[in-house]
Amino acid sequence: MTRYFEVTDRDCAARIGRLMLDPRIRTPTILHSELLVKHQGSIIDSGCVWDRDGNPERSADPGKLLILPHRSLPPHTPPEIVNRTAQPPSPPATSTSPSPPSTSPSPPSTSPSPPSTSPSPPSTSPSPPSTSTSPPSTSPPSAQSSRYDGAVGEVIHPAQADIPGRDRDLYVLGAAALFENQARALVDAVLRLKNNTAPDTAVYAPALATPENLAVLIYLGIDLVDDTACIIRGYQNMYLTREGARSTDRLREFPCSCAVCTEIGTPEELRSLPRLERAGLLADHNTARLSEELRTVRECIRNGILREYVEKQCRSTPYLTAALRLLDSEHTYLEERTPTVRKNVLVANTAESQNRVEVTRFAERVLSRFTPPDADTDTLVILPCSAKKPYSMSQSHARFFDALKGYRQHVHEIILTSPLGVVPRELETVYPAAHYDIAVTGEWSLDETAWVAACLRTYLAKHAYKNIIAHVIGGFFDVCKIVERDLGIEIVYSAAAAESLLSDGSLASLRKSVAGIVSSQSRGRIRRSQLATVRAIADYQFGLGVGEQLIPDRARVKSGRSGFRIFADREQIASSTRYGTIAPTLAGAANMPPDIHRVEIDDFLPKGSILAPGVVSADPQIRPMDEVIIEGSMAFGVGRAMMSGREMVESSRGVAVDPRAVRGV
Repeated sequence: MTRYFEVTDRDCAARIGRLMLDPRIRTPTILHSELLVKHQGSIIDSGCVWDRDGNPERSADPGKLLILPHRSLPPHTPPEIVNRTAQPPSPPATSTSPSPPSTSPSPPSTSPSPPSTSPSPPSTSPSPPSTSTSPPSTSPPSAQSSRYDGAVGEVIHPAQADIPGRDRDLYVLGAAALFENQARALVDAVLRLKNNTAPDTAVYAPALATPENLAVLIYLGIDLVDDTACIIRGYQNMYLTREGARSTDRLREFPCSCAVCTEIGTPEELRSLPRLERAGLLADHNTARLSEELRTVRECIRNGILREYVEKQCRSTPYLTAALRLLDSEHTYLEERTPTVRKNVLVANTAESQNRVEVTRFAERVLSRFTPPDADTDTLVILPCSAKKPYSMSQSHARFFDALKGYRQHVHEIILTSPLGVVPRELETVYPAAHYDIAVTGEWSLDETAWVAACLRTYLAKHAYKNIIAHVIGGFFDVCKIVERDLGIEIVYSAAAAESLLSDGSLASLRKSVAGIVSSQSRGRIRRSQLATVRAIADYQFGLGVGEQLIPDRARVKSGRSGFRIFADREQIASSTRYGTIAPTLAGAANMPPDIHRVEIDDFLPKGSILAPGVVSADPQIRPMDEVIIEGSMAFGVGRAMMSGREMVESSRGVAVDPRAVRGV
């Protein structure tokens, strides 16, 4: 646990935080390689330097973070070498034998940088900074014995067997510079480091960031980068933009209006400058673009739209697209860190959108937590989605309701949609079902068809209906035919192939299909209670079966323009939120199961936000933005989680829960 790093904003694995150093660092941030080389700034890189007592060089200022000494090793160094104990040189007065050449850290002046990450310009030009930020490194175990009592960072090689301790304030991703264009190696290294360190520890990836890849790096969970790669590109005659690198020999005009580009005027003038001057100007431009991209990414995190930005930005190069797809395949890592609701619309514009956590989580919960509300209803009507959300508010679904008038209480309705799959009518107001937008062309891709068909197939395999009526055409029709064939069931299609779903003929066919089935059965007067809907929402939100415990049979629902409120014995037990979910009151929380969404706090009565150090235990199923129940020896309350349950327990800083109501006990 760190004393120096605190996370303030989260968007999946990306975070905004602060390192309490002197001066303070707001993350994500860009470290300046020149300051690192000169041991200036808030972070001091020891490199390979040890003092005569065998301890790492120590900063005299306790407000600085010290990166402990490390060795330079390439990423594919054999594990037996990576994990070999590296000892500091013995003091001259007591030394009896020289240190083994293979394990002693070399002095900075003799430690060469890898040619691929730090190319040296001609002898007339100074070398770009690389001595402390770009070497692939591993940490000698003896560095853990440092007497430095301030903030500490440690370099971790990807092949290192053990990640030392969980008390570092910063972990440096060793060999990061060589992960460019190596999507799997990059994702594996970051996730291994993040999954084996405290959640409130900062991560630094040196000599890797460019304007093109910065958004993906931060989305992976990296908090600090530096300007080394941008400076090196300048010496390589490369002009960087967020779309990628361009050789200055091929530029005809500057796509940028930064101070450097504005002052130079044209690429021809830039090419006419002496090489040393040209390299310096290109380095200044490249780092300015990196800083601009950082500000853009920060705003995306604050607004909860970083995923949409990353899906767009990763298109600039195949390796970034591969990195995003590989990250999505590590569902557990992202799911734990992704909020359950967002204040903004989920925009699904790419093939990767159907793999994002909000989509897969919704589909999984529908299949595992939803039960059709009326066991006696054995007729299913499948409808298409609409542009307007919730679907019930759309003109198309209003027409469907008219066609089904008098019969809706005898059937169950589900809506097919890409990318969410299957949306039961009871869950159409719950995030993200009522909070997404997609590009509508009328044509479905093979991936869309396969995904929605998989969701419908699993749903129908779990919930057996005697009669299934599908009022669909186009891609929706294709999905239903696939599932009909795979499950060996019969689906009645009520829409004429050549007509619109909203034509008089199609709507009349829908009504006739439903009426024929319902009329042949016992058609008693059934009035489906709103309790079924709110219980379905509670099950989706908290877990299967919670709805009946939270909302008893005697409860009643009062609806209004701003949502609904639930009462039992004239006492309010819950209300709806802007996200379509349920927020229990103190009275409602008392009905909740004892092991669901509970946060146990220490012996105090909260007067404001509950910080992580005050949390004793928390349900590991809690995700950011979940509704939670607070309990302790002195307090009982309800509120909203600001971090995951695991993070609440393992963090030493940050707001864990934002209480809505608390009472003393």
